[in-house]
Amino acid sequence: MPADLNRVTLIGRLTRDPELRHVPSGDAVASLRIAVNGRSRDAGGQWVDKPNFFDVSVFGRQAETVANYMAKGRRIGIDGRLQWREWETQDGSKRQAVDVVASDVFFLDSRGDGEGGGDGWSSQATPAAPGGDLPVDTSDLSSPAPAPAGDDDIPF
Repeated sequence: MPADLNRVTLIGRLTRDPELRHVPSGDAVASLRIAVNGRSRDAGGQWVDKPNFFDVSVFGRQAETVANYMAKGRRIGIDGRLQWREWETQDGSKRQAVDVVASDVFFLDSRGDGEGGGDGWSSQATPAAPGGDLPVDTSDLSSPAPAPAGDDDIPF
């Protein structure tokens, strides 16, 4: 019987600056939200873009790199897995959500350009440790951070 597969790859734009926090153990966690456009036909038969929004969590040194080098509007690639979670609110109602847990993050804007340029930076992680840490080699990111895109440059 084949093994189950839980893998997702997304390319989109950050809808806000990454939010970096540290868990009690000291490990870094960056929370991102990305918009990925899908195309469909409207009632008149015209193609229209429809944004889909995804919450993404990035862990370890890779989270710190993302928080330092990425900003709202920047183009980003995510490779990871889906994680389902459930919780109960203060009023007793149950909530659930599916999030993306990143194993690899790719910076897709070119270093001097706010729009996608193809010479992307990569912040690839080594395979995940059993505890969930995603260590990453960031030695190729010694260049200064790119200038963030202005609000007028954001396509959504």
